[in-house]
Amino acid sequence: MRVIPLLLLTVTLFGQPPPATDGSPEGVRITPLARAFQPGEVMLVTLTAPRTVDRVALRVFRQNFRLESGLGEVPTNWWVLVGIDLNTKPGAYLLRFELYAQNRIFAAADHRITVKKKNFPTRRLNLPEKFVTPPKASLSRIKRESRLVSGIFGETGSRRHWSGFFLRPVPGRANSSFGKRSILNGKPRSPHSGTDFRASRGTPVKSPNAGVAVLARNLYYAGNTVILDHGQGLYSYFAHLDDFTVKKGDLVERGDLIGHVGSTGRVTGPHLHWSVRLRKARVDPLSLMEILARFEAS
Repeated sequence: MRVIPLLLLTVTLFGQPPPATDGSPEGVRITPLARAFQPGEVMLVTLTAPRTVDRVALRVFRQNFRLESGLGEVPTNWWVLVGIDLNTKPGAYLLRFELYAQNRIFAAADHRITVKKKNFPTRRLNLPEKFVTPPKASLSRIKRESRLVSGIFGETGSRRHWSGFFLRPVPGRANSSFGKRSILNGKPRSPHSGTDFRASRGTPVKSPNAGVAVLARNLYYAGNTVILDHGQGLYSYFAHLDDFTVKKGDLVERGDLIGHVGSTGRVTGPHLHWSVRLRKARVDPLSLMEILARFEAS
């Protein structure tokens, strides 16, 4: 993966103050970066450590992460992507680091971030009942498919397939905002955990980055669906496809064709729905694209 020298970019790209050290020992520098510290955003967390450190672990949002080494040209820089889930409550959160040397803890370091409230839009729609309440005969299928998809997102392999920036899968602009709440026929629904892109039926859908197809099948709500495992708990989920051109187990590269835009499943018209999961966290695909594109461009 070609990653950029991050430490020079902290203020110029993100308009944030220089990295704080909180409870960090001498020689340790921690920098969490994001478009905003709000629900649905992707953080790129970096840590500079003494040369004697050979492993760095992080715990935040009740999850454990292992940082990768070698950010840019500096071998003592470590990094990891962390998602702020859509339902994360506003408040202060502790990033707890453990630095290892020769398989023993060399030092511990703390850093705090503040997640701010984000007001997501709400839409109220009146639709034909078939788009709101599924028939009883379909409930067992819906439950099976929900367990299947949840199981996929629960896997966190150690191998990373992706590298560099993430492509926009279709040329159309996003027309449905991530996190939007819907009230359908007076009934509240789950927030929109992906981003919809304008596109006509038959528009080619390209893989945003390298990954393995771990699902390519028709689902009740999502229609023809492809899920790509980009590695280390990062997944792309594409729904409502007219067709898909990959099968389970296929390895795809950035820009490869994976299907075509359609209107299958429970939708009223053709478009592309793209969701991203980062270690189960529901994050905005546009956040992932932007933070990685900024680094790649540098």
